[in-house]
Amino acid sequence: MSQVFEKRLLTGDRGAGVFQKLWRIPYSFVLLLCAIGAIGYVALYSAGSGNPDLYATKHALRFGFCLVMMLCIGLVDIRLIAKLAWLGYAGALLLLLLVALHGEVGKGAQRWIDLGPLQLQPSELMKIMLVAALAAWFSRASWERMGNPIFLIPPIVAVLVPVALIFKQPNLGTSMITAALGGAMFWAAGMRWWNFALAGGAAAVAAPIVYDNLREYQRARIHTFLDPESDPLGTGYNIIQSKIALGSGGFWGKGFLQGTQGHLNFLPEKQTDFIFTMIAEEFGLVGAVTTLGLLMLVVAFCFLVGLRAKHQFGRLLGIGLGTNYFLYIFVNVAMVTGSIPVGGVPLPLISHGGSAMLTTMIGFGILISAYVHRDAEFGAARE
Repeated sequence: MSQVFEKRLLTGDRGAGVFQKLWRIPYSFVLLLCAIGAIGYVALYSAGSGNPDLYATKHALRFGFCLVMMLCIGLVDIRLIAKLAWLGYAGALLLLLLVALHGEVGKGAQRWIDLGPLQLQPSELMKIMLVAALAAWFSRASWERMGNPIFLIPPIVAVLVPVALIFKQPNLGTSMITAALGGAMFWAAGMRWWNFALAGGAAAVAAPIVYDNLREYQRARIHTFLDPESDPLGTGYNIIQSKIALGSGGFWGKGFLQGTQGHLNFLPEKQTDFIFTMIAEEFGLVGAVTTLGLLMLVVAFCFLVGLRAKHQFGRLLGIGLGTNYFLYIFVNVAMVTGSIPVGGVPLPLISHGGSAMLTTMIGFGILISAYVHRDAEFGAARE
């Protein structure tokens, strides 16, 4: 009997029971996410100067809710997720349009929808839905069809429309990440190199136009990145203080709750964009490298799921979701170290905020479904 259930599960048979699916959930990955969430709790506890009610308690409650939601999504048949992928994309696109018309304004940008206990940032949800939609589009495309430019027009439009809407919020960082994520999906699906060359040429031509349409504060961030000392008390203040905090942590750090840059309020946005800087100041190089190591293990697991999946949908999901999480990490860490201009990109599962955590865990739920149903049978590739 157990062999029958196992066979049903391996092929994605809907007769496979919930308990059999629960048995196949990668609990080592779940524990890894819990460890990262715990790091976030400790860092936010410190950011609140020892008062958990400011940030840490909310973080723990959100993480607990999202963890249960992730496991529930992981039990859903991966083929059903593939069928609903474009519907999810349409819903995320509708939310982006709603933000443009009636979104909440904060810090000079119109990016959020007020849902009561949660201010949802649809641009974060769009990245997950975009990965799923492109994976569904490319999952049954043959190599020959990937060389047909007409076949590539719908997914190209599917990437450019949300990129444009996110850019207009304005949110330059997330729009660039969304574009890079779309490019990664096209590459993983087998798009020809000359198509990328054409896209790169178009991007180079469009760059001056994009720069001319940037807001003043966005241009100031670019200028500050090139010369942060030009305005140390203005636009250069954030990155200068971040570098001071990073360097002052040394090898072992100043100790928990002992970070002077953070607790004397020199470090800006220490609970969100600059949370990694606070970890490095209090726990030093050891704490920073350990945190980065755990984060990169998540990326590695995503790619591993893609490699182990026997269906193209799962392969593309693993690559896309892994790339999305890697871009979060890369942009946030590069930003606080002064390697790229400062932008509002959090460190998911560690930074304070609900949108990034919710959407990231939705993505990981889809990833777990791809792992549980990694041997599910999809139709043959379309010629």
